[in-house]
Amino acid sequence: MGYGVKLKVWGDFACFTRPEMKVERVSYDVITPSAARGIFEAIHWKPAIRWVIERITVLNEIKFDSFRRNELSGRISAVTVKRAMNGKEVLLRQTIEDNRQQRATLLLRNVAYIIEAYFEMTEKAEADDSEEKHYNMFLRRARQGQCFHRPYFGCREFPVNFALLEDEVPPSHYQDLEEKDLGWTLLDIDFKNDMTPLFFRAIMRHGVIEVPSLYEEGSA
Repeated sequence: MGYGVKLKVWGDFACFTRPEMKVERVSYDVITPSAARGIFEAIHWKPAIRWVIERITVLNEIKFDSFRRNELSGRISAVTVKRAMNGKEVLLRQTIEDNRQQRATLLLRNVAYIIEAYFEMTEKAEADDSEEKHYNMFLRRARQGQCFHRPYFGCREFPVNFALLEDEVPPSHYQDLEEKDLGWTLLDIDFKNDMTPLFFRAIMRHGVIEVPSLYEEGSA
C-alpha cells in the first residue's frame, strides 16, 4: 500500500450516470469510485502509479434536481473517422439544427465528499520513481490547486472544487444514520479484461462508504 491522502471535493451539480439508463441521464446517489479516481488522476498521474479509492464520506444531504437540455442525437462513427484518415472524402461534422434532441437529466445538487485514497507503484515505474516522490508531488499540486485538467463530477459542465484535507474529516450529514443501502453501483472498468464494468453494493454507514478492492469478492 502506498501513501494515503484525503481530498475534499465539492460542487454545485453532479451527474454520475447509471449505465442502465439508455435515453435519459439519471445519476447514482453518490459519486462512483471510478469518478473519484478520475479526480485524483486529474491532479497527479504518471504511468508509474495507480490510484486506489478506499473510502468515500458523503458530507451533504443527497438531493436531486432535474432539467432538460439540448443534446446531439448521434455522433460521428469511428468508421467515418477512419475513412477520413485514409484520405476519403467524408463529412466530418454535425449540425445541431439537424440533430437536436431534448433529453432530461436527473442530477445531484450541492454535493460534497471526502475521498480517501492511496496509490500503488506499477510495473512501468522506473529507477527514479519512488512512493515518496509521487506522494510529495501530489501534496504540492493539491495544496496549490493545480491539475492537468479541471476535474469534473461526471460531466464536464459540472466542475470540481478540491482541497487537500490535512485536518480531521468534517462530520457527515448522515453521521447518525446507522446504515443506508444505495444499491449496486459502478466500481470501475476492468481495462485488462475487455473493458468489463465491475459493480459493488454501496452501503453507507454513518455517511461513509467503504470501497472494495477492484477484484475483491463481492464486486461483480
